[in-house]
Amino acid sequence: MRHRRFGFLARPLAGALIALTALTVLAGCSTGSDQAVHGGSFTFVSPGGKTEISYPPDKRGTIGSLQGPDLMTGATISAQQFKGKVLVINFWGSWCPPCREEQDSLSLLSQQLAPDGVQFLGIDLKEPSQTAGQDFHRAKAVPYPSIYDQTMRTILSLQGYPATAIPSTIVLDREQRVAQIWLVSAAVPMGQMKDRIADVAAEPAP
Repeated sequence: MRHRRFGFLARPLAGALIALTALTVLAGCSTGSDQAVHGGSFTFVSPGGKTEISYPPDKRGTIGSLQGPDLMTGATISAQQFKGKVLVINFWGSWCPPCREEQDSLSLLSQQLAPDGVQFLGIDLKEPSQTAGQDFHRAKAVPYPSIYDQTMRTILSLQGYPATAIPSTIVLDREQRVAQIWLVSAAVPMGQMKDRIADVAAEPAP
């Protein structure tokens, strides 16, 4: 099966991803069917245009530094702050209908899974203004922080990740390795998401 790096993918994914921004990604040594590792960082690839991929522990790689300003306070948020927890990173925008559709369920999941050591983190992309993202955050009473990423600097730091796949979600295990991604540009069924995150949370501690 031929593997395709998301950074060079321009065709729709299963009718869900309309167009993916062309990104230049570093060449890496393939260590599994769905990913490549280069210099200790993770490069996203899509075997056969899949939009949902699970990674077994022995095929996971770590992402690079992921940080940015808190949408509400401006303080710097870093994924490293949550090391030791399962980190669920959701890319969203207040302008995106599927993002608005799934937000209530994401907020509920974040509260249900918190006792299992699960932390959610939003990445707010392409907002017309920071105020628009803040208004959405308040209106939905989102219980977890979001990075304000209007310039998309944060998402573009992820090697090969399709910057136009919104909403999309990445699950990092307790060692900050990529365990799961959903690239559907639509609301993910919350039962499915909860089960998969719970599976990662239940893995033996490193």
